Amino acid sequence: MNLNSRSLTPKIATLALLGLLAPSKVFAAGDITLQANDIVGISFWTISMALVAATAFFFLEIQRVAPKWKTSLTVSGLVTLVAATHYFYMRDVWVATGNTPTVFRYIDWLITVPLLMVEFYLILSAITKVPAGVFWRLIIGTFVMLVGGYVGEAGYMNTWLAFIIGMAGWAFILWEIFLGEAGKINANSAPPAVQSAFKVMRWIVVVGWAIYPIGYFLGYLTGASSADSMVLLNVTYNFADVVNKIAFGVIIWTAAVSETDRHSIPVKV
Repeated sequence: MNLNSRSLTPKIATLALLGLLAPSKVFAAGDITLQANDIVGISFWTISMALVAATAFFFLEIQRVAPKWKTSLTVSGLVTLVAATHYFYMRDVWVATGNTPTVFRYIDWLITVPLLMVEFYLILSAITKVPAGVFWRLIIGTFVMLVGGYVGEAGYMNTWLAFIIGMAGWAFILWEIFLGEAGKINANSAPPAVQSAFKVMRWIVVVGWAIYPIGYFLGYLTGASSADSMVLLNVTYNFADVVNKIAFGVIIWTAAVSETDRHSIPVKV
């Protein structure tokens, strides 16, 4: 039974990679050519490849960690899987039209960002009982942040007002993971490896996620020309995505492996 479980994970990873590479055939069929001087297009392509590699790594490493960590690592792989798929299509939109793929990007974020927030809940749940309120506060803060950003970028609301709403959602998330119940559970109940991972993850949400409002500001609030602002917006968002989504997974993988190895070492009498 254990052998079958081990052999199944590489198969899942292979299927995931095939699924990710399938969209590239759509690009070829549409005679879409990525130009060497297209900084935005190249960033989409490079990041999609990095996300594919991260997906394979996380799925293959699932068999290495203890059962209580498998869900967290699976979610990390799903985040990069979904993001990589969307990045293939976002590159297609950009290269074909020169327009910012706002809808594709927010579809990606509406799936992956809540999953990233759930990771805080999952790593705490791996070591102690966590109230459902922690889960829901993280999800609510995430959706407020994303909806605020989308209605501003799509033109449904004044860009400054939407910016403030999105920042309020982000601030609510930060409060929960630093000063709220999630932060307190981590400080009081988590072993050293989990505490360390939790702390690094929340600083990613502070520093890494600060890149997104910077991109929004450069794209919509500076008064720069439309072409220049869209280049700045997309390059900034792309950089933030690859750093934040892969970094989150790597931190969780590190904690999972550390805790698994710690409990697997026999105690010497």
